[in-house]
Amino acid sequence: MNDQEQELFRDSLRHATVAHTAEALDAELDDLGWRDALRADRRAAVSTLFELQGRANATSSALDTVLATALGVDPASTAGVVLPPLGCCRPPGRVTAERLDVRGMGTAALGRHATAVVAAEVGQEQVTVVVDTAALELRPARGLDPTIGIVHVVGEGLGATTRSTTAPTAWTSAMARGQLALAHELVGASRTMLQLARDHALERIQFGRPIAAFQAVRHQLAESLVAIEEADAALGAAWDVGSPLDAAVAKAIGGRSARAVARHCQQVLAGIGFTTEHPFHRYVRRVLVLDGLLGDARSLTRELGEGLLRTRRLPSIPPL
Repeated sequence: MNDQEQELFRDSLRHATVAHTAEALDAELDDLGWRDALRADRRAAVSTLFELQGRANATSSALDTVLATALGVDPASTAGVVLPPLGCCRPPGRVTAERLDVRGMGTAALGRHATAVVAAEVGQEQVTVVVDTAALELRPARGLDPTIGIVHVVGEGLGATTRSTTAPTAWTSAMARGQLALAHELVGASRTMLQLARDHALERIQFGRPIAAFQAVRHQLAESLVAIEEADAALGAAWDVGSPLDAAVAKAIGGRSARAVARHCQQVLAGIGFTTEHPFHRYVRRVLVLDGLLGDARSLTRELGEGLLRTRRLPSIPPL
């Protein structure tokens, strides 16, 4: 896409994510040709949609599409993909004696499809398995953010409709693409949290002047902005390098930065930030869940550190 096309694309997606969510947003994305854009320019399609989705606190099945495409499955026919449990990046399935056991998570889109894609381990190999969704137990996750539509997925002793051996790098590549998408969503949610805190600081009058004039408040807002730009820069480097390691780093930084922004902005918003009438709490809930999907900041940092100790090799420095 050239600059003009990207701006038109971004404006269309902005209107869609502000006005719609869940199934309605999926329908809008189909009308806008987002899947075609994903094939033509993956970076532009993923970065634009997921950041705007984070800003609007909207949900869609776009993550399923990103993962299904990476796993070599046609997302138009089977868009539901079983995710690993929160804080984990390993395939959610295990195949033993030709039977499949599944323990994972799924987006709200999973239940709307007749079949589901499951990445599974068979000894030292990995396979992609397509199973009937009706054979899986889908239980809504009644956690911090019920509006995101995440479900627990359980299946025991299942037969496979389709099974194909995949390269060991297929699941790693899928995780990398998903982590980049979620990191963009975390950045988008962080930008909205900062905007909400900034607007409050300009409007809230204390001791005869806006609290935005106080140095302590300015520091909180400035630190939030630095955290967001740090995460955004890490994402840019991850796209440029294109390695799974850099994608994991970007996701870890995105999760850590979003939590820092939530903490600083809550201090600025004070009591109003805790109320259900103010939208801030919805973004805090959302970033806590997004941080946990496909590896949270703590687990990814630990795994990256263990990998460095195991290989005794430092990764190349991203382009600056």
